[in-house]
Amino acid sequence: MTDTTAPTLASHPSSGPLAGLKVLELGQLIAGPFAGKTLADFGADVVKVEPPGTASSEGGDPLRKWRLLHDGTSVWWQVQSRNKRSVVLDLRTDAGRADVRRLAREADVLIENFKPGTMEKWGLGPDTLAADNPGLIMLRISGYGQTGPYRDLPGFAVVAEAMGGMRHLMGEPGRVPVRAGVSLGDTLAALHGVIGVLLALQARQQSIGPAAPKGRGQVVDVALYEAVFNCMESLLPEYSAFGAVRQPAGSALPGIAPSNAYRCADGQVVIGGNGDSIFKRLMQAIGRDDLAQDPGLADNALRAARVDELDAAITAWTVQRPVAEVVATLQSASVPVGRIYTVQDIAEDPHYRARDMTLRITTASGLGLDVPGICPKLSATPGSIRHAAPTLGQHTAEVLAALPAQGGPHGTRT
Repeated sequence: MTDTTAPTLASHPSSGPLAGLKVLELGQLIAGPFAGKTLADFGADVVKVEPPGTASSEGGDPLRKWRLLHDGTSVWWQVQSRNKRSVVLDLRTDAGRADVRRLAREADVLIENFKPGTMEKWGLGPDTLAADNPGLIMLRISGYGQTGPYRDLPGFAVVAEAMGGMRHLMGEPGRVPVRAGVSLGDTLAALHGVIGVLLALQARQQSIGPAAPKGRGQVVDVALYEAVFNCMESLLPEYSAFGAVRQPAGSALPGIAPSNAYRCADGQVVIGGNGDSIFKRLMQAIGRDDLAQDPGLADNALRAARVDELDAAITAWTVQRPVAEVVATLQSASVPVGRIYTVQDIAEDPHYRARDMTLRITTASGLGLDVPGICPKLSATPGSIRHAAPTLGQHTAEVLAALPAQGGPHGTRT
């Protein structure tokens, strides 16, 4: 694996397609910070604003204390906040808000995922910030968006996944819906937010002119439930055209056959045999040439009507064989197949390593840690891990000292 032992900021300046882009991140936990992480991976200078400690709190983004900790800090933090700089400011104070406003004057992008209205309450709404910096792009991620009857309701990814239509489809028929073991709603919203920022940057470039020497910024409004809903494929048009309400189908994909998870002698595999030619190769590989040549199974619509028969035929073959044999046999027949990975499988997989999707870093506390690599891959201007996640307030003095002197007093420093 590639070694990215924690370098210093000075020795590893920003590189990549977003080098020179200044991003101010005010969000916490997952959605906003994931968007910031993605921009930072490709060269953006992301300054993350975190709250100071109080009598009842250690301060900082709560993610610092989520899940498994090493020396008091979450190892998840090392992924979510890599390549960022940490500044401690108290947004509950006039001084802290004044410093955020000063930072926003110098920024290209501001990311926030507070409850709608919070930034306006602090005097940091888009109209105020745009008056100081007309080119500022403001990414706002919330549960339900900045408008509409639900805007003021608290919104978490788990609720967004339910409202967006995803949760209803997950699980076995007749059972309580299950959730994925990760916060998909947050991540989908973050990725939509990054797309929105890149589109807004392109629009800003196109708007440069005498009236806007640096171009015009805008607000990117991302709702968690909308990001989920945007990935629901044919759900709505099928309901609109036919009144069809898609139901959960376990590990299968309704209307697409055969495509499912199948039991083996020592585990499970997933098989995607739903292409016409792929289906024939699959049936021949499992010794069912009769099904491969059956004209009643010539296309997907015909196969979907006989999906139970096909799944039974495939299972009768897989259940007698170990996973390794099933995978090898079907791969040799050019049939999409794969075993179901655990994280141990991911960590040991040579393809992950060959594509630098697992990278070795050294944290600020000296821990050697494997973390996810950079996605997507760019041939000419790839992303990189330039430095480890910051300690709380590590860059407060450095960042504030670089600001123009005018614009109000400094906020809390560490």
